[in-house]
Amino acid sequence: MKGCSLRFYVQESQIQGGQLLYEWLLEQAKQLGIGGGSAFRSIAGFGRHGKLREQHFFELAGSTTVLIEFLVSRNEADTLLALAHDSGVALFYACIDAEFGVIASASERP
Repeated sequence: MKGCSLRFYVQESQIQGGQLLYEWLLEQAKQLGIGGGSAFRSIAGFGRHGKLREQHFFELAGSTTVLIEFLVSRNEADTLLALAHDSGVALFYACIDAEFGVIASASERP
């Protein structure tokens, strides 16, 4: 299947609708019927402001970036992007062309 890798980059502690933004995005995608998504916490990085953020053992969570990724059709990407836009949330995203599918194990094949 052809579609895109829709990626959102958010601050770990960013809140939307009373919950962490990455959890909110995953929940919205689930409600839209998107087949799956994942959130990944970074260990270090910098954004448009140029400030390097690193996760250290003794720090409280919240200062690093979380990447939320969905492999979706263009229509699903447009729908989720419109929902995020309409909610008023501030976030950075990338939509990268992707081809994806499922390879079934021998026991799952017809």
